[in-house]
Amino acid sequence: MRDILDDVSAWYRAGTRFVLATVVQTWHSSPRSAGASMAVSEAGDVIGSVSGGCVEGAVFEIAQEVIETGVPVRQTFGVSDGDAFAVGLTCGGSIEVFVELVTADRFPGFLSIAESVARRSAVAVATVIGGNGDVGAHLVVTGDAAAGSAGESSLDHSMVEVTEGMLAQGLNGVVHFGPHGERRLDDVTVFVESFAPSPEMIVFGAIDFAGAVVRIGKFLGYHVTLCDARPVFATRRRFPDADDVVVEWPHKFLERCHVDERTVLCVLTHDPKFDVPLLLQALRTKAGYIGAMGSRRTHLDRLEKLRDAGVSDAELDRLSSPIGLDLRGRTPEETAVSIAAEIIASKWCGTGQRLRELSMPIHA
Repeated sequence: MRDILDDVSAWYRAGTRFVLATVVQTWHSSPRSAGASMAVSEAGDVIGSVSGGCVEGAVFEIAQEVIETGVPVRQTFGVSDGDAFAVGLTCGGSIEVFVELVTADRFPGFLSIAESVARRSAVAVATVIGGNGDVGAHLVVTGDAAAGSAGESSLDHSMVEVTEGMLAQGLNGVVHFGPHGERRLDDVTVFVESFAPSPEMIVFGAIDFAGAVVRIGKFLGYHVTLCDARPVFATRRRFPDADDVVVEWPHKFLERCHVDERTVLCVLTHDPKFDVPLLLQALRTKAGYIGAMGSRRTHLDRLEKLRDAGVSDAELDRLSSPIGLDLRGRTPEETAVSIAAEIIASKWCGTGQRLRELSMPIHA
């Protein structure tokens, strides 16, 4: 739901009744993952997607029914049959979608989700989607509080505990409980959707390529910071898409940053006086991706300086340099696509090869 949250929050504030359809489970090669959402307003406006186009028409029809009756619907869509007009997924997978009416009466804590996401605070929502529970009931869980109820205090307690654990790991998924919160039973089916803060991308070096990398980082869902020690280049006017623009020596700025396994560090300065102290710091963080721009000659010179500074070969193996995949791009935008492709491949252990040359499942 994160990608449509701003739009549906505006509907909610305006008092517009709308239906939220959310993918709660997937099997095999499904086009969208759990948490993908589509919203339909009472006026028939549609935002978001649950399948990339395969079953949106059918979900729209269900949404009209839910707007009319107010009764939530849980529907599974599998592969379509030989009939060209059959509703189903062409990819061979299956998805389960939960469709519910969202109003201030039915979901009073809805805006708190949007407000937490805007503050970059962790929040999760647990929704009863089936079984003997109060279907459509919600609990909104933050790090130190919970609001809402599934109608039974011991069930609420168990739901909060499980949701806090899934939020800590940034997980979405279906869990089951007994009527009083028993973990070993499956009378009540609950979908938990976690909204962990956006991962960080820090782009070092206020060069022309950096603007394109900042833009594609935002497109990929990162909170993007641009850092450069030169105030004449590191300006909001030159980098309007960045969430933050920092004028500071890169290695000093990185020293005080929170860096975790989801963090992406893109070093585009390709100047030894910036690169070497910065990479010395970067390679000893938990960053999930560290890339550095430069020619082959710059790369070899950089490796020599880093080794002389005491960086081990194991640490150097974490460095993607020269940065990006071999797309033979020339423009800043093409280079940014190359860098983004390597970040995605690194995150999901992709090969970087053309899909036509592989026989494994696309969503393996």
